[in-house]
Amino acid sequence: MALVREIMGSSVMEKSPFLTTRLLFSQQKNRVFLPLHGKNVQQRGLKSTTPVAAISEGLDLVKVLPEKAVKFKVRAVLTVRNKNKEDFKDTLVKHLDAFTDKIGKNVVLQLISTDIDPKTKAPMKSSEAKLKDWSKKANLKTERVNYTAEFTVDSNFGTPGAITVCNNHQQEFFLESITIEGFACGPQHFPCNSWVQSKKDHPGKRIFFSNQPYLPNETPKGLKALREKELREQRGDGKGERKLSDRVYDFDVYNDLGNPDKGIDSARPILGGAAIPYPRRCRTGRPPTDTDLNSESRVEKPLPMYVPRDEQFEESKMNAFSTGRLKAVLHNLIPSLMASISVNNKDFKGFSDIDSLYSKGLFLKLGLHDEILKKIPMPKAISKIQEGGLLKYDLPKIVSKDKYAWLRDDEFARQAIAGVNPVNIERLQVFPPVSKLDPEIYGPKESAIKEEHIAGQLNGMTIQEALDANKLFIIDYHDVYLPFLDKMNALDGRKSYATRTLFFLSDVGTLKPIAIELSLPSTASPTSKTKRVLTPPVDATTYWMWQLAKSHVCSNDAGVHQLVNHWLRTHATMEPFILAAHRQLSAMHPIFKLLDPHMRYTLEINALARQSLISVDGVIESCFTPGRYCMELSAAAYKNFWRFDQEGLPADLIRRGMAVPDPTQPHGLKLTIEDYPYASDGLMIWATIENWVRTYVNHYYQDSAQVCNDNELQAWYAESINVGHADLRHEEWWPTLATPDDLTSILTTLIWLASAQHAALNFGQYPYGGYVPNRPPLVRRLIPDENDPEYAVFLSDPQKYFFSALPSLLQATKFMAVVDTLSTHSPDEEYLGERHHQSIWSGDARVIESFYEFSAEMGRVEKEIDRRNMDPKLRNRCGAGVLPYELLAPTSEPGVTGRGVPNSVSI
Repeated sequence: MALVREIMGSSVMEKSPFLTTRLLFSQQKNRVFLPLHGKNVQQRGLKSTTPVAAISEGLDLVKVLPEKAVKFKVRAVLTVRNKNKEDFKDTLVKHLDAFTDKIGKNVVLQLISTDIDPKTKAPMKSSEAKLKDWSKKANLKTERVNYTAEFTVDSNFGTPGAITVCNNHQQEFFLESITIEGFACGPQHFPCNSWVQSKKDHPGKRIFFSNQPYLPNETPKGLKALREKELREQRGDGKGERKLSDRVYDFDVYNDLGNPDKGIDSARPILGGAAIPYPRRCRTGRPPTDTDLNSESRVEKPLPMYVPRDEQFEESKMNAFSTGRLKAVLHNLIPSLMASISVNNKDFKGFSDIDSLYSKGLFLKLGLHDEILKKIPMPKAISKIQEGGLLKYDLPKIVSKDKYAWLRDDEFARQAIAGVNPVNIERLQVFPPVSKLDPEIYGPKESAIKEEHIAGQLNGMTIQEALDANKLFIIDYHDVYLPFLDKMNALDGRKSYATRTLFFLSDVGTLKPIAIELSLPSTASPTSKTKRVLTPPVDATTYWMWQLAKSHVCSNDAGVHQLVNHWLRTHATMEPFILAAHRQLSAMHPIFKLLDPHMRYTLEINALARQSLISVDGVIESCFTPGRYCMELSAAAYKNFWRFDQEGLPADLIRRGMAVPDPTQPHGLKLTIEDYPYASDGLMIWATIENWVRTYVNHYYQDSAQVCNDNELQAWYAESINVGHADLRHEEWWPTLATPDDLTSILTTLIWLASAQHAALNFGQYPYGGYVPNRPPLVRRLIPDENDPEYAVFLSDPQKYFFSALPSLLQATKFMAVVDTLSTHSPDEEYLGERHHQSIWSGDARVIESFYEFSAEMGRVEKEIDRRNMDPKLRNRCGAGVLPYELLAPTSEPGVTGRGVPNSVSI
């Protein structure tokens, strides 16, 4: 017996009373089981084996085989996660399930072997087993509850590769994991992380595979049919309306942003298709509107939008998001009431009005407390209002160190490379800048910025010398905005230019703005110039003109940041790859296992965005300058600018002229601005992701043939492009997928976009945008010139004019509430380098070891970022009142922190 303990690992023997020595023997000849000390891991290259005794004396092997197979018992331990909060209906059904469980309506499980039964030619199966003690443990209030079940299996059963679960209860439950104990090979792990629906809602059995990864052509015979069946179920048939309990992933166009049944002003164009190209989103199958059969009817909050059941937020995430939504409701209603009390309250009168949002907050007055509560769709809001915390905004980081830093030109320029939108700045390569728009429609291509505007600000250099020395940079929104300006400026309370901003790089590595060009369409008012150039101020009047010009630049920047860089490039363009992954890659595919944490919650947050943020009269339309044309601007950027092959960080930096290839540099690139915090920190993270992905890919794919012959992998990539990005499928720039290097590049780009790129663009929104004068999301007035009637008003009180151009109190507080929510890390956030079930998400020992190396490297990246933020030579992230650049620091506490890189686009 002692020898058997040594072979099997003592822990298994002690924990599993079902074992006898007889189970160790198999009728199958020429198979030797190699014990791995109780760990459920397999070295690549070793095939899964039937448990067989291997008795080692030196190098001799002794095999003992019985005459026939015998039966033995094994145990399953299921970890089920309880709901934190249950309503009355949940509690009632839970007690009903506990009662019916006693009379035979149980949760039933069955083990499926990786091997085929030679007689039946079907996968070998255990006996069915009922989950024990459900009724006894129904009232446990712990976060997780463990249940057990006992299976009877033959000694020639082989290795368990799958488990089926049938839920005969009334209520779904969240199955976190299953561990099987009692096989000679040690515990077998089945990560599940899935809602198991009641049989009355979904009659079939749920299938869960072990953590052992298999490429399609390596799938054990016993699992092949199950692998294909599971994918068929997740693809669905493309018909009918989806139920909230479904697990079906399918594609559709963005035809649910408007509500034509409310009238022509509430209709919105369909995004996706030849007319307006756009990525696809998750199909819900809702019926069409009455007015337009091509538009899908809307689901208004608080009713939930369909996403596959396992994509919905877990409770801690939902609670964090609900709190944010509550803030938005409160901050929406309260300013509305204030505005109704006093007409003059609609605009900020000065800096003190804005400061009071953080110091005093917004209080309920005049006995309207109860009236507000009636309008809030969350009964638990009462206690939160009484606490008062939600009525007062936190002080944004941008004004926490230096209250007036945002007014300075150097801070305005610093945020172009170290703020919340550091991805639009380009090296100026041609002077004057040139438009790519049709001159017959939009006027002269050349910029109005001339040599005389900037010659005195180049430290004695000529323009050509400054260009050659890589000293001139530009943020150019001319072509993005100009086609929309006529429509935008016709909206009530919206006034915008198409801006270009030139910067000069000083000898100490900091930028300064040297010219701002403001363009209007040639169809604008005859009294207005179509192009104006403003330069840094020389007196009081030009100071306020310059401040207004910078506000227009920031408004342009806020729109492109939110609609193009953030929503389009990290949310919308990722969704097709996620949908295709669930439709084409089995849960046991190694590439699915790699991508899994980087897809978490993205479909849910995108659905919430369609419902509340980017939809008709949603927060984005009401808070950003383009108004009802926001999503059309986003779609134009997708058609004209977006290219997947240039979405990776190195390619993007090279495209913008912010880096040049240089094999002598650590990451193979030399930055044109050495102290470019987003790029320098980003390259460290990019390289760390790339090394991890390359190690992982090369472990499973030794040559191009394996990549090309992987039918699931090729189907995933083809569907992502041909269906998910159907409108751009014929573009020649799509990378091919033919080699392990191709696969490494594609996966690195996707993981970068989902994690670091999204973090850099998202979690600084409140720290920088929460102080509205720093980054106004919209501007309501153009800058007057001497011929305008408003010019006298401007001269008489420029500060009042400045604040009248900024968002109103209602617009500002609504925007602040939303970006506060979007900048918040939830308590269950999983950061880059972390995973649920860290040691068992894969059954491959070398992969787990490589992941721990990746995780350790992310820790080193974090320490290096902290070091850089303390280096006084790096003036763009360290100095008096200068905010450190932490948006790419990998980890964070919950809340609004301005740091932390989650694995996925989850907010």
